[in-house]
Amino acid sequence: MMNRWLKYIGGLAIIAVLFSMRINVEQAEIIVAQDGSGQFASIQEAINSLPDEALGQRVILVKKGVYREKLFVEKNFVTLRGESPEQTTVVTSEARDKFRCTNADDWGAATINLKGSDLCLENMSFINDYGTTATGDTMIACPADSIVKEKKVKTTGHQMALRSYNTTRLIVKNCIFRSGGGDTVSPWNAAEGMFFFKDCVFEGGVDMYCPRGWALADHCLFICHSREAAIWHDGSKNHQSKTVFFNCTFTGDDGFKLGRYHRDAQFYLLDCSFAQNMADADIYQKAAVPPNTIQWGRRVFYYNCHKEGGDYAWHRNNLPGDIGINDINTAWVYDYKWKPNAVPVKAGSDDSYEKPLATGKIFYDTVAENMLLFQRANGGWPKHFNKEKINYRHLFSETEKKEIQAGYESGIDATIDNNATTREIRYLAKWYKKTGDKRYLTAAEKGVGYLLQAQYANGGWPQYYPDFSSYRSEITYNDNAMINVLNVLADVLEGRNDMEVITQSFQRRCAQAIQQGIKCILRTQLKQRKKLTVWCAQYDAKTLQPATARAYELPSLSGQESVAILRFLMRQDKPGKAIKKAIINGIQWFEQVKIEGYQFKEIVSAHTPNGKDRVLVPVAGNITWARFYDLNTNEPFFVGRDGIRKKDLQEIEHERRIGYAWYTEQPAELLKEYYTQWTKKWMK
Repeated sequence: MMNRWLKYIGGLAIIAVLFSMRINVEQAEIIVAQDGSGQFASIQEAINSLPDEALGQRVILVKKGVYREKLFVEKNFVTLRGESPEQTTVVTSEARDKFRCTNADDWGAATINLKGSDLCLENMSFINDYGTTATGDTMIACPADSIVKEKKVKTTGHQMALRSYNTTRLIVKNCIFRSGGGDTVSPWNAAEGMFFFKDCVFEGGVDMYCPRGWALADHCLFICHSREAAIWHDGSKNHQSKTVFFNCTFTGDDGFKLGRYHRDAQFYLLDCSFAQNMADADIYQKAAVPPNTIQWGRRVFYYNCHKEGGDYAWHRNNLPGDIGINDINTAWVYDYKWKPNAVPVKAGSDDSYEKPLATGKIFYDTVAENMLLFQRANGGWPKHFNKEKINYRHLFSETEKKEIQAGYESGIDATIDNNATTREIRYLAKWYKKTGDKRYLTAAEKGVGYLLQAQYANGGWPQYYPDFSSYRSEITYNDNAMINVLNVLADVLEGRNDMEVITQSFQRRCAQAIQQGIKCILRTQLKQRKKLTVWCAQYDAKTLQPATARAYELPSLSGQESVAILRFLMRQDKPGKAIKKAIINGIQWFEQVKIEGYQFKEIVSAHTPNGKDRVLVPVAGNITWARFYDLNTNEPFFVGRDGIRKKDLQEIEHERRIGYAWYTEQPAELLKEYYTQWTKKWMK
């Protein structure tokens, strides 16, 4: 009996040793070098040497050289890491049309062919040079095709540098992909595929970058040699799947078009740059070939994208109403199922590969961490860093972080302008709900404390606190600053829109602040001949009289800011007579001053510096409103940087004419929907 146990224990020990050896083998780096200094001279031989199953990431280091071989990766947890994309190159020459004449599918049609998952490619180039080495278009026999027995193979046809099949997670960093034809980079898994490209270069023909499923290109360069389309997407298997571009640059041959789709797709382009020679053609839908049908409509979104020499009209911001720019981050791209930039799951892990996280489990978010970095000691946030609007997705250097923290104690730059502070409170509260990280909740509550502290005794809020210089001390409705504050406090009080996480100890103070704010709103509603109208964008904090902000923001009746004020008043439960009177009179004023049959549009102009202008043009059935109305006559007026009122927008300098919101259509929804609902509820 004892001998049997000894043999069993001994067997376990041997298994443990072998298991340990397997882990060590898998964690060791394999070196590929053409000069014989590594274990292998061929990349494919190194891949083939790996065990089929893996407990962790296997790294293959590829020394510099031009490797003329076609790669196949069918195993999981594999990293191919070159010395640099300029020095480590994999080249093959393959036309997909030619390949498919003798093969049943695409397996082998690309320079690198992937079926494994949790793969990583770094510091390498993958080139399909068929289009640059073929002498011209050729006609070939096509025995594998039951219909077309002869096919024309073009030098500009499909030439894949990368093609994936059922790969679910792929990370690519600092790589170059080139081909002379289309579909250069084809990561295809519409049902589950999640693909991440960072600091990469893509060069090719039509649809040269064409992911299916979820994809993110971060700080990548696209060079398009086609007038049809540079990018393409297939998101037909899941309503949430999307292709996203952060800080990418697009260039190419004269007249290149940005993109297209013929299946359901979803595009987001954020902070992207376009060459001057691109075509004036938005991402377009190509005819869907049955059984493909477009179920979810056109979904193409831009934010802060610009073209050299002036933007096209379709470059303007158009994010969906339920998505704010700071809601967008890497985890959001993949619907929180994967976070390729996450910190290591295991504390102290030195794995270079960043493991996928369990669904819904987020360990790190750049936006949230940067918000913690920028928060001031008084609880508020600034809106600028180095004279630029803060980009919370930016990775700040250690030097920049020291600069940011230099203003921590004074908090002199804390503000509610341009959504500052209210935006951060909302985001961090939401992120606390996702992660349970109490740092985010603490910061959000500290922000609420700042809002309560900054309120004047008369119920208004200054644009900045504690900096009261210039017009920063004025009670500010401009850009909805004060109303944003009141809506945050109301959400805390009512436990809505993620604000239910804020501790109940704030509720009494929030209720008091809201009532004081409403009193301020009612006191500042302007009158004409004893009849209430709407509001000015800013008021003197002591006299509560309309005040001037910037030179081109003179006292006026605001056709824009008054919308949010009325919506906030409509939000109040069981409104009293004073609130009802304010709402009814405000709505009547909007009806009185509406401009029918016109729309404020951007036009092409040969007489302006950038070839475009913004003017009122006749549009049947459209209704718009001016931003500024005279306090007494209700006549629209316009002001340039000289501070002088003009009756005609064309009298304003071109820079201000195209750089400011002189008209608005926001009141239309207020009148048609919100007021209708409000009257049904409270005016019975």
